[in-house]
Amino acid sequence: MKLKKGDSVIVIAGKDKGATGTISAVLPAKNKVIIDKVNVAKRHTVARGQNTKSEIIEKPMPIHASNVMINNGGKRSKIAYKVDKKGKKIRIAKKTGAEI
Repeated sequence: MKLKKGDSVIVIAGKDKGATGTISAVLPAKNKVIIDKVNVAKRHTVARGQNTKSEIIEKPMPIHASNVMINNGGKRSKIAYKVDKKGKKIRIAKKTGAEI
């Protein structure tokens, strides 16, 4: 998976199309990512004791990695790899060639 935690991304498909955010978690086994404030679902919690309250929590749900692209200066871009002079593999934006 080319996406990493902390990347700024744009949603390109689904109900949140056009939304931007940063990746808070990556689920490579399922090929999904969790983005802050995107694809939010409401979950009801039950009071488990005298000190806790029942409440409604807004929780960001996973979105498939194919539905997001890297945000490169307000424009979306694909990710490519390039090997630098020291032999280290770095990620670059295909549109601009800028390092991510």
